[in-house]
Amino acid sequence: MTLSRRGAIAGLAAAPFLRGTANAQPGGFPSHPLTLVVPFPAGGPADIFGRYLAQGMSANLKQQVVVENKSGAAGVTGMDYVAKASDAHIMGVMSASAGAIMQSLMDKMPYRPGIDLAPVILVVRIQEVLVVNAKFGVSTFQELIAKLKANPGKYSYGSAGTGGITHLATELFKRETGTDVLHVPYRGAAPATNDLISDTVQMALLDIPVLLPHIRSGAVKALAISSDTRAPLLPDVPTMRELGFPRVNSDNWYGLAAPGSSLLKDRQRIHDAASAALKSKELIDAYAAVGGIVGGGSTEEFASFQRLEVAKWAEVIKAANVKLE
Repeated sequence: MTLSRRGAIAGLAAAPFLRGTANAQPGGFPSHPLTLVVPFPAGGPADIFGRYLAQGMSANLKQQVVVENKSGAAGVTGMDYVAKASDAHIMGVMSASAGAIMQSLMDKMPYRPGIDLAPVILVVRIQEVLVVNAKFGVSTFQELIAKLKANPGKYSYGSAGTGGITHLATELFKRETGTDVLHVPYRGAAPATNDLISDTVQMALLDIPVLLPHIRSGAVKALAISSDTRAPLLPDVPTMRELGFPRVNSDNWYGLAAPGSSLLKDRQRIHDAASAALKSKELIDAYAAVGGIVGGGSTEEFASFQRLEVAKWAEVIKAANVKLE
C-alpha cells in the first residue's frame, strides 16, 4: 500500500461521515439511509473512491449513505445484489469488469448491464501505464515495439488476472501493434508487479497508482499511457494516441449504478447528489491522491460510454479468444 493510499484511508477514518445528514422530508426520496455497495474488499481503490463519494452524497441527500462491501466474481456478486434491490436506496459502485467486460466472459450473467443494473453517472477513471523492467534494455515505446517484433513470443507480460482489464488492455495493445507477447496471469496487480520488478515477466500494463512507486524508484520504466490524455501523475510520459495507436485506450473506471426497477426520478436524485459531490475540491483532491480522475456528466453520457465499453472489450475478447480460468 502506498503512502498516498494510507493517507486516503486515514483521512476517511477521520472524515465527518454524518455531516449534513439531517432527516429528509417525509414521503420524499430518500426516506431513510441509503446503502452504497462496493463490490470489492475494504481498503482497495474501489472502496476508497466509494467512501469519498458516500460522504459527499450524504451531505447532498441529507441522509446517511452507508458503504457495504460485497466482493466476489470480479465485482459481479455485489452488483447482482444491487440489480435485485427494490429501489434506489441501494446503489453500487460498478466497475469496468462488472459493467462491461464480464458479460462477454461469463456463461450466464445474473443481471443485464444497462437494464437490470441502470447506469447513473461515471464516478472516476484510473489511467493505466505501459511499463517494462528497468533491465529490459529499452527506453522508449518505439524501442519496445522493435524488440518485440524482432522476438515474437519470446517475452512475457503480467496481468492482474485473466479477463481483467489489465489482461484485455495488453491484448488490445498486441493486436494494434502487431506484436506477440506471452500472457502470465496473476491473482492481482501486486504479485504481477513483484514479478515484473524481478524480471520474471518483462512488461505490464497496469493502473498507474500500482506502478507509480516503482516508476519513481527506477525499478520499472514507464513508456506510454493507454489513455487519450497524459496522466497528471506522469506528465512526461506520452499517450498511446500521441504515439500513433489511438485505439489502445484502456482507462479503468468505476460508475454509480442503481436497480433497473428503481424509479427514474429517484435515480435522477442520486445522480444530482453524486454529480455535486464529484465537483467538490475535497473529493477531486482525494481522488487525485490515489490516481483517480473524477467523472461526472449526465446519465445518458454514462450509458453511452458503457455501451461503447461493452462493444470494445467484447471485440478484444473474441479476437484474443479469452476464456475464464
